[in-house]
Amino acid sequence: MAECVVIADDLTGGNATGVLLTKMNYRAYTVLNKDGISPEIMEGCDCVIYPTDSRGVSPDEAYRRVKEAVALFASDKVKVYSHRIDSTLRGNLGAETDAMLDYLGSDSIALVAPAFPSSGRTVAGGYLLVNGMPVNKTNIAIDPKTPVKTALVEKLFREQSRYPVSSIHFSEMEDGKHKLAERINERVEKGARIITFDCVTQEDLDLIADAAITSKKKVVAVDPGVFTATLTRKTVMPHSKEQKRRILAVVGSVNPNTKDQMEELWLTQHPIYNCFVKTKQFLESEEDRRKEISRVCDDIIAKADFNTVLTVTGDGLYPENRIDFAPYMEKWNCSLDEITGRINESFAEIAERILQQVPSIQGIYLSGGDITQAVCQKVNAAGFDLKDEVLPLAAYGQFLEGEFDGLMVVTKGGSQGNKDAINICVNYLKEKLFI
Repeated sequence: MAECVVIADDLTGGNATGVLLTKMNYRAYTVLNKDGISPEIMEGCDCVIYPTDSRGVSPDEAYRRVKEAVALFASDKVKVYSHRIDSTLRGNLGAETDAMLDYLGSDSIALVAPAFPSSGRTVAGGYLLVNGMPVNKTNIAIDPKTPVKTALVEKLFREQSRYPVSSIHFSEMEDGKHKLAERINERVEKGARIITFDCVTQEDLDLIADAAITSKKKVVAVDPGVFTATLTRKTVMPHSKEQKRRILAVVGSVNPNTKDQMEELWLTQHPIYNCFVKTKQFLESEEDRRKEISRVCDDIIAKADFNTVLTVTGDGLYPENRIDFAPYMEKWNCSLDEITGRINESFAEIAERILQQVPSIQGIYLSGGDITQAVCQKVNAAGFDLKDEVLPLAAYGQFLEGEFDGLMVVTKGGSQGNKDAINICVNYLKEKLFI
């Protein structure tokens, strides 16, 4: 049974949203006649798209069609409800959104995020821009059937909906998902049922989705498809346990900033599995080192089929597990560099073994220069084919040569970035891998 229900105002737009979901390994069906599809077939569906062909009809007729459509697929199992709207705000936006809210109940709210970054659709200052130009200044404005007379998203919904509408702009989106969730809840407490957002990049859509989840509200995603796909990725597990593509993160940093970033990653990503490395075991004896490497690898490999993101994290992330290196330098009669090198090499061996055993891992995040260097040496990579900057001091590229030539890699300094930095890096890899 579908856990994501998309009610689309036209067929082609619905199909476009379905393709976005399919790229992330969901089974998406566009249904034109529910009675013509057997319940057995629907059982294997992750996401259902139902077009109402309501963009050019009267508001009352659009309301009726959408409300009847929601009734066909609503269930306690649905985790994401979506109202797929035109990417240029044509049609009966308000009436159709009202229909979904009315059917789903008074505790539901609509979050409007009409960005489609790859198609040049963005929202800034409340205005929908098409390739940088307000939508009402483009040819869309003179559409003979459904003209758009204003680029202000909030204004359009206020004119078309029976419910109170509020907006959240970038100035209120700079403090992370928890603050944004608070602002969503504040708007709802003041009576808003529809909230529109500024959104320019995929990172903005991730932030809004994370805040929606954190707010614990019953949400209807109102957008041209990308926000729906983002929210679904974070809340719905595909029926197939086998994921086509996975991401491995290897983090040995003990910087306090890394702790905050990893905790944010574990809270936000779904599905994700972490294994803490007992780093001290790498220094006790060679036997202990080998056992710990095997334990971590076996644990991650066993959980790989059930998770999209796998993280290997040194337990030194927490102060109580930090190692006093002096006794080990004395024990092994070696320098601090040699001791830390032993740790880095052990993390690298873990990374290599996991990559060998889980070929569906097609992207890796590496934290810190020492860990990155050790992994490169272990897999015999000649270097990186650099492609892009993810964040300041976070680079995206691919391994050159070696065991895993072409593997997508994001590297970042362990202490760099805000609380959401690692999450942004992992989401960047997800976008590249269509996860």
